Amino acid sequence: MVQLSVIIVNYNVSYFLEQCLHSVIKASEGLNIETFVVDNNSVDGSVDMVREKFPDVKLIANKDNVGFSRANNQAIRISNGKYVLLLNPDTLVEEDTFAKTIAYLDEHPDVGGLGVRMIDGQGQFLPESKRGLPTPLVAFYKIFGLSAMFPKSRTFSEYHLGYLSKEENHEIPILSGAFMMMRKETLDKVGLLDEDYFMYGEDIDLSYRITLGGYKNVYFSETRIIHYKGESTKKSSVNYVFVFYRAMLIFAKKHFSKRLAKTFSFLINLAIYLRAGVAILNRFIKKAIVPVLDGILILAILFFTKEIYEAYASKSYDYTLSSVAFATYTGIWMWAIYLSGGYDKPIRLGNIFKGLALGTVAILALYGLLPESLRFSRALILIGAVGAGLSYALTRGLFHMAGFKNYRLGSPPPQRVGIIGGEQEFKRIQNLLQEVDDRSKDKAFHIDLNKGDFDESPAERLSQIIEVYALNSVIFSGEDIPSHQIISLMSAVNASRINFKIAPPESLYIIGSESIEKGGDLFIMDLNAISNPKNKRKKRSLDVLLATTMLLTSPILVWFVKKKWGFIKNIFQVLSGKKSWVGYANTTELSPELPKIKPGVLNPIDRLSRVKHPLDTGKKLNAVYARAYSTRNDLAIIGSGFKRLGRL
Repeated sequence: MVQLSVIIVNYNVSYFLEQCLHSVIKASEGLNIETFVVDNNSVDGSVDMVREKFPDVKLIANKDNVGFSRANNQAIRISNGKYVLLLNPDTLVEEDTFAKTIAYLDEHPDVGGLGVRMIDGQGQFLPESKRGLPTPLVAFYKIFGLSAMFPKSRTFSEYHLGYLSKEENHEIPILSGAFMMMRKETLDKVGLLDEDYFMYGEDIDLSYRITLGGYKNVYFSETRIIHYKGESTKKSSVNYVFVFYRAMLIFAKKHFSKRLAKTFSFLINLAIYLRAGVAILNRFIKKAIVPVLDGILILAILFFTKEIYEAYASKSYDYTLSSVAFATYTGIWMWAIYLSGGYDKPIRLGNIFKGLALGTVAILALYGLLPESLRFSRALILIGAVGAGLSYALTRGLFHMAGFKNYRLGSPPPQRVGIIGGEQEFKRIQNLLQEVDDRSKDKAFHIDLNKGDFDESPAERLSQIIEVYALNSVIFSGEDIPSHQIISLMSAVNASRINFKIAPPESLYIIGSESIEKGGDLFIMDLNAISNPKNKRKKRSLDVLLATTMLLTSPILVWFVKKKWGFIKNIFQVLSGKKSWVGYANTTELSPELPKIKPGVLNPIDRLSRVKHPLDTGKKLNAVYARAYSTRNDLAIIGSGFKRLGRL
């Protein structure tokens, strides 16, 4: 008899899925376990990866993204296990996780659902490992921060049950969908996942129905898993806020009385707009505060220079005209600095000065086209440029001295990385690192935890090595180091100054979580070319250059385009930044893994003469376009689809 059916729903996270499956295979040794992967129409090669590397896995390849609940139900219906485990692809299980959880459920027939202790990619305990029922009062405490202020209070910390020890087993109301093990007979009695939930909330709903069916849910502390993308990693996402809290509304309407559901609905809607507003404001402040400061300082310098110049040259300039001119100068300088890489991280003053020089040339060129009555002194422009340069140098210097991480001047030093594994794996991982940074060769250290004093534990030895060699990162070989040892070391070593990563066997990826802002930090990313800041600037510069050229030559070019008025409209939309000349092909749903770019007039399909399956072809070409972006490719697409430049 099959003891356990492991079900993993995947959507465009092949790098996580590969590592997860390796850990599942190790944890299945000596047990009768079947594994399902249900792929929701990924475009990142997940299906081919599973077929090639894990032929024994039962693969269900959907042609659409059917959502989390429906995809799990597909596998549950054809599963044969006594127990069913819903497992996220961004997890890694210990070698004894399945043996321990199966044994526990065998010994406790009254337990219908089981969750385990989860840690994040830095070894920190994830509070969503154990959760309470989100009643209106519990939701209120969480939404308004009382649960965070009093994490151990029995009254205020009910959402994550903070008053319960993470080191002991407990009966709990709600399990996490990242690791949700259940009896098949329990599912037969209470039903499968509710497919009204597309994503998020379905684990709460099913956990609640398990308890209504007369079974217990248990937090099992005696085994651990890594869960990279825990709730905490998503809390700043506006989309997550809307989707998650809308799922809570479905739950309230389904399980609470009308009065409670109405109260809950009010709280949830309040939370949605409060959290979304905070997330949007926070994102805006992070991105805009430095450019806004730069603009204010440049304008102040220009007006200060004007006052001194007027007094010295005995001239007077109209205030309104000055304001318009100075705002224009500031915009041109900042735009030129942006295009020159002056706002890239780390900061390079050379790029800033290059942008200022180019902007000054552009301003002087425009100056020559203006009538005499609208001209300022060229000296004002040149003095303003020098003042702007000094302003940038001063502010960046202050940011650097203040220790702001994203405003360090110069090239960042190469990461000092410790690699734990055998000699062969050390060389393989070292080669992966060199593909990203050639300087890493001499900064990668091979760590052997078996050497040293016998009185030292592996965690104590690793802590000493990190301190002595001033390491920034530690990479574990998934081939040589058991999952339980990786998790133990991550949990025991102080991770405040270190980044932990894992190199799965035979994989091109190195996976970790560097911060709360990033779910998966990959040294090698498949879809990263078009999101590179330099490529973004190149693409925008090409758009503006072509649109300007087309506008000036439009009386001639318009006769070579099918939709003439559409062509003129597209020129202005590209100039305004609403469109790009080339974007992604239109498909039913763009992969969330694709970097976001402006909608395109043309797309990669326009380079082909005949397309039999435009949706499937479009998805593949979108991934290729994002992965291997070049201006040459854009020009080739525009050349092939020139007649269609009037497409709206």
